[in-house]
Amino acid sequence: MAKEQGRKLIASNKKARHDYAILKTWEAGLVLAGTEVKSLREGRASLVDAFAQEHEGEIMLYGLHIAEYGYGSWTNHAPRRTRKLLLHKGEIAKILHQLDDGKGLTLVPLSMYFSNGWAKVELGLARGLRTYDKRQVMAERDAQKEIARELGRRLKGRR
Repeated sequence: MAKEQGRKLIASNKKARHDYAILKTWEAGLVLAGTEVKSLREGRASLVDAFAQEHEGEIMLYGLHIAEYGYGSWTNHAPRRTRKLLLHKGEIAKILHQLDDGKGLTLVPLSMYFSNGWAKVELGLARGLRTYDKRQVMAERDAQKEIARELGRRLKGRR
């Protein structure tokens, strides 16, 4: 079987980009069981309640839901088990240093995908947004849509 090329999206966490301001992102590998990989290839994962934390010098992913593999037997995995993230020691040190600064930062998984056949998670260093911040972002987005709409109308009118 030929090796996969490119990037295939499994799941994305749209709510995270709405609830948090993303300051920096990292790509991390995952330690998975065989039935988890098969379930991911079917696209059966959810990042909704997932978050990452430090545990004994390593970064672990909690709350990630990977549905049980339909054709699995007693070898099936637990859907919400804790999973280890694969990062370089230097990256882990940088992340932990930024998390320990006490500025209310957290690690949130933004998306999950296959990159050249390997399961990866995009982690974001995030700061929670307040309600008025969310309203401001939504107002800016609406203003940009209106500008683009008006510009399109004017361009079509000139043709």
